[in-house]
Amino acid sequence: MKPLIRLFDFSQKVDYKIEILAGLTVAMTMIPESLSFAILAGFPPLVGLYAAFIMGLVTAVLGGRPGMVSGGAGATVVVLIALGQSHGLEYVFAAVALAGVLQMLVGVFKLGKFIRLVPQPVMFGFVNGLAIIIFLSQIEQFKTGTGWLSDEALYIMAGLVALTIAIILVLPKITKAVPPSLVAILVVFAVVMGLDIDTKLVRDIASVSGSLPPFHVPQIPFTLETLQIIFPYALIMAGVGLTESLLTLNLVDEITGTRGNGNRESLALGTANVLNGFFYGMGGCAMIAQTLVNLSAGARARLAGIVAALTILVIILVGAPFIERVPMAALVGVMVMVSIGTFEWISFRIINKMPRHDVFVGILVAAITVWLHNLALAVLIGVIISALVFAWESAKRIRARKYLDANGTKHYELYGPLFFGSVAAFNEKFDVADDPQEVIIDFKDSRVADMSGIDALHKLTERYQKAGKKLQLRHLSPDCLVLLKNAEAVIEVNILEDPQYAVVTDERV
Repeated sequence: MKPLIRLFDFSQKVDYKIEILAGLTVAMTMIPESLSFAILAGFPPLVGLYAAFIMGLVTAVLGGRPGMVSGGAGATVVVLIALGQSHGLEYVFAAVALAGVLQMLVGVFKLGKFIRLVPQPVMFGFVNGLAIIIFLSQIEQFKTGTGWLSDEALYIMAGLVALTIAIILVLPKITKAVPPSLVAILVVFAVVMGLDIDTKLVRDIASVSGSLPPFHVPQIPFTLETLQIIFPYALIMAGVGLTESLLTLNLVDEITGTRGNGNRESLALGTANVLNGFFYGMGGCAMIAQTLVNLSAGARARLAGIVAALTILVIILVGAPFIERVPMAALVGVMVMVSIGTFEWISFRIINKMPRHDVFVGILVAAITVWLHNLALAVLIGVIISALVFAWESAKRIRARKYLDANGTKHYELYGPLFFGSVAAFNEKFDVADDPQEVIIDFKDSRVADMSGIDALHKLTERYQKAGKKLQLRHLSPDCLVLLKNAEAVIEVNILEDPQYAVVTDERV
């Protein structure tokens, strides 16, 4: 029984009222977004709602981050549009299920920890770009099929959005007993219905009425050719979903001051996507906007996510007539406030104190996120640039202290790592022509990090041999000795046996 208790975190202290109200608020904001993404991709609207229900429920129960909300997110849906257009919806379901399997493998092999390699400037850029996307997507609600709203329709929409924002800003100063976003939605709903105001409603996007998600095996040929078609889409979807989910997990960790489990979240995310593939859902990942709505409402446990998912199911089954009459202006106002809360305003205050390359990376990641709507690509580019900058800066730090001992042997005491980036600077430290017959390189404060470093040592040894001199290496760390031992068939270096590493040198003998 104990493993089951740990799995569902029943021991966690839960404020039921806050969790239930937060879950209702999240459900209200998830429905129009899931519908919009499904329609954008050319899928039936219910495919988006089924994804919101399945993703939300499974990740809330099994995920590695209480308080995080997952659903039919646009980041993953965009990946599948081309597949749906070229091969049909059945291939989309198969790709979603395969993406889920790949995500589960990431969790099984505990690869989720690599998200910690994402630098802070990349996080700033990712979050800021996402905030801009959320805001710009709300601007689209001021359009109709023929263009922008105008005259009375525009004033009504803007006024209701302003009312929603005002309630969200003012209510917390009066009471924090209920989520301000939920109150704002209900008040605007009452105003529109009570005054019979003509404005855009949820039903103007699509119908949300339906049945339970049906079990459905994708109707595709189970052949190698089919796998070749769906695998690239599944791989990209799996990567995008994991990137967005694990970055959202990190963000929630920062907000709550706690630590989630990335590998467990990967398993839950994969499980949810596999179920989507077999229960008529378009798949998805973490939804950062809804997660922030959930956290701002005070939710910290799993219950809010479960309530949100079950609320969506109830709405699909029986509550559609009510939800379809919710004004879109209320939901737009909530999401505008979410975008404002999502943006890392502190990045403006510290921009003068950050290194220029970090500022560049943050702006670049934000720009790619907004321009391409591809969060995974933006983060990947940011990480690569940050890694290259780090390598460049580390390459400049390699130094050498030189001296002659009583026997006339010249010593080079190295400081800093020897790797592909520092090889050129390393070679410049040595004066082969003028050095004495014996030279020792001391690696006590340095280490050989990669094959480029090993190759540099090999070539330096050859240079000294051609000059009739002997080069020896001292104080190599155990991992460096392993590297050299593995490459001993193609390199030649002289290692001074060091008592500090007697076990390793004995193995070499």
